[in-house]
Amino acid sequence: MPAIHVTDLVEILIIAFVVYHILVWLQATRAWAMMKGLLVVLGFVLVAFFFNMTTILWIVQNVAGIAIIAVVIILQPELRKAFEELGQTDLLSSLLRIDPVGTEDGLFSDKTLREIVRACEQMAENMTGALIVIEQNTPLQEIERTGITIDGVVSSQLLINIFEKNTPLHDGAVLIRGDRVISATCYLPLSESLMDKGLGTRHRAGMGISENSDALTIIISEENGMVSLAYRGNLTRNVDADHLRARLVTIQNKEELSAGRRSVLSILSRQQRKRTERREES
Repeated sequence: MPAIHVTDLVEILIIAFVVYHILVWLQATRAWAMMKGLLVVLGFVLVAFFFNMTTILWIVQNVAGIAIIAVVIILQPELRKAFEELGQTDLLSSLLRIDPVGTEDGLFSDKTLREIVRACEQMAENMTGALIVIEQNTPLQEIERTGITIDGVVSSQLLINIFEKNTPLHDGAVLIRGDRVISATCYLPLSESLMDKGLGTRHRAGMGISENSDALTIIISEENGMVSLAYRGNLTRNVDADHLRARLVTIQNKEELSAGRRSVLSILSRQQRKRTERREES
């Protein structure tokens, strides 16, 4: 028996941890079904090896490299999403000293939270369709560029006016970053997941952005006034004001900001003010 050192035990634990999380990730994606198919093929190859079927083994040896590349191409969306989730983890952010955008009250203030809930209540009551994206750690500059710049403080009146029927800004999504409405009429990627046929483009767009980022998306149906929440690829339908408020409190993530985070926020605020001043001068 070779001598076992502490580093060997640590290495075994790390490998076991990585393999476990890879299997958990595979089970939540379409790669799980593909993995079952690959196991069937592997079993067939073992049978060919046992009976020394040289022709089949020659084919497997020459096709193996191409097959690996094909699997990577097929699973490209799942792999991209996995690396994005890895980059959004708190551990990596702390190691790289990356602080999410927010305020001293958290991701957004209590006033912003109340204004969003109030606006959603009124729009649901009046059956006004709405699509509100609340940015968290994943930057959504690409989504921001597809819309019209607003750069206004979040208020229920502003949100209601934006989504008022037959107004120039009502079509598309609103992007909220911190305590400000950044842009309106934003275009969102549509989800390719199987969804209820009764759900329209607005819900599919809300699911699409939730599958590609950690943003919380509020969807209000124009047909029945139902409020839904899309988050990390999951759609929660028919939520009331209390449920919405609880979810917003969860992502608000109140905590005292560090000095470094305050400096980042002050720089972002100055940049935002300069952009606003340039627009006003023009």
